Amino acid sequence: MEFFCYHRDRVGSTALRGAMVEEHWSYMDRFAASLVARGPTFEGDVLTGSVHVVELPDAAAAREFAFDEPCWQAGAYRDVLVRRTQWQRPGGTATVGFLGIGLADPAPYDGLPVPRPGLVGFGPLLSDDGRLLLGAAVLAATESAARDALTRFPAVEVHQWERGGRR
Repeated sequence: MEFFCYHRDRVGSTALRGAMVEEHWSYMDRFAASLVARGPTFEGDVLTGSVHVVELPDAAAAREFAFDEPCWQAGAYRDVLVRRTQWQRPGGTATVGFLGIGLADPAPYDGLPVPRPGLVGFGPLLSDDGRLLLGAAVLAATESAARDALTRFPAVEVHQWERGGRR
């Protein structure tokens, strides 16, 4: 199963995250074969979060992945969103772009419409059993592509994003 995890930074945690970069990388290295998409979010030069789409056996393993992450354990993040997904990769190759998250009241999941062009990846945000649609997430080349893909959701947030991984 695939899971979408988004850790949001605590205000003022940039120095702490910087000090923990090797701990973060070492932890993520353990999941390298399971990571489908990942990367930091930011505003200007300031980190604001970290997104990971990861294949894991179940929701318990996804929560363990999210909450055992060293920066979470140290208090660098203010919260984390963990949702089951069915991540699609339509072929976009952007390495810098935007993360969009759309949220809605739970509704029976019957699939998402085919996304518009400009997406690097997208997927529904589902309940643990996969029956309820709670929202959707997209990685897009442009802010407008991210927003356009989420027009059916009443609450939308968009963040600058960069493809991650050890360099």
